Amino acid sequence: MSVERPERGGAWDFRGRLHPEYSPRRDGDPDPGEVVWAWVPFQEDPAQGKDRPIVVIGRDADDAAILVALMLSSKDHDGDHDWLPIGAGAWDGEHRPSWVRIDRPLAVTEDGVRREGAILPKDVFLRIVEQAGRRAVPGGPGAPRPTAPAPAPAKQGLLSRLGRIFRRS
Repeated sequence: MSVERPERGGAWDFRGRLHPEYSPRRDGDPDPGEVVWAWVPFQEDPAQGKDRPIVVIGRDADDAAILVALMLSSKDHDGDHDWLPIGAGAWDGEHRPSWVRIDRPLAVTEDGVRREGAILPKDVFLRIVEQAGRRAVPGGPGAPRPTAPAPAPAKQGLLSRLGRIFRRS
């Protein structure tokens, strides 16, 4: 359940149940596991914002048309526990080191995305989802609540295990 969609389009703060997934495809459409660009409102004044890169980490469990994302920054956030360093990548034309804000999940529809930037390496994606899951606080501001995965056999994928991390939060 995402609320307060911006009138101008773009991203808004996500409040709902996250279904994390990694399924990037270079097809022109935004997919989980990709860095894309969208207008993101400032927390201090949601009427203002800027176009910025965001990493899509999954979908709203109650509305698959809504993508859930976290914003990226090339500004140095070393020592800030709300930001996770992920290094440089093809999403930044200058190949500057990037940080992901893990405490403010965003929602965006495909129409709110301006362009694809790059596919995030799977190991970096999994680290982002894991760290965001550890930061999630049930009912707290910005806390994504992922769906509870069905019981899995002994050999389960990392995304299933990460779903449990979110569920415990």
